[in-house]
Amino acid sequence: MSDYDYTLNPYSGCFFGCAYCYAAFFSHDIEKRDAWGYWVNVKENAVELLQKRLKRASDALDDKLIYMSSVTDPYQPVERELKLTRRILEEMANSHQPKLVIQTRSPDVTRDCDLFRQIEDNGGRVQVNMTVTTDDEDIRRTFEPFCPANHVRLEAIKQVQAGGIDACITMTPLLIVNSPYAFADHLVDTGVKKFIAQPFHFNRGKFVANTRQKAFDLVAEKLECDPANFRDHYLAHYSENFDVIKDVLTENGLELGEGKDGFKPPF
Repeated sequence: MSDYDYTLNPYSGCFFGCAYCYAAFFSHDIEKRDAWGYWVNVKENAVELLQKRLKRASDALDDKLIYMSSVTDPYQPVERELKLTRRILEEMANSHQPKLVIQTRSPDVTRDCDLFRQIEDNGGRVQVNMTVTTDDEDIRRTFEPFCPANHVRLEAIKQVQAGGIDACITMTPLLIVNSPYAFADHLVDTGVKKFIAQPFHFNRGKFVANTRQKAFDLVAEKLECDPANFRDHYLAHYSENFDVIKDVLTENGLELGEGKDGFKPPF
């Protein structure tokens, strides 16, 4: 995230275990790489390190662009108990003015709307990005086996937007969509104003653990094509759905960005 001053990852690893996740390949441990989705390391001293930095320079976060998180999700299931992300946010909300982008696929992010508003009240900025990838639960369970259902994520980001916090829905990657018009209508219904989509990157994204063949086979089945050449069928499916979603959003006065440019700092 070269456009940001800092990236902040309270955890390493990820219990959500998305089959296409590039972050798995940052692990130097092959066993951990292959067991992606089954382990998380907690950066237990993250709050203390932040406190020390702020003691040295109380304005260290002011006007700084911070992306949380780049190689994990800051709302791991264990966050409900540990509250590590929340304690970091409490430090940021203590009279500091960061420009913070939260990237997650967990509805637990709604818990911290009070701190997001406090940061904004102090003069900082916050945007919450929610990843939503499909309207097909078979696809979701195969590609994102431990993630909350996408309709639950849509409801959560709707709450964030309704709470006065800037929100963005990131369809990255946009997988198989069964009913693109209905899916687009659900996006509009959230009240969110910003949207980003991109296809699965075959040259960079990789399947991990034991999901590869199952994922290939399911996509091919949904697209009614041979698993050996589903790439072209998937990209055609993506293009058609992108156009439908873009048309519906445009009709409602909204914009859909595509690819890396959509992730540039929003403020």
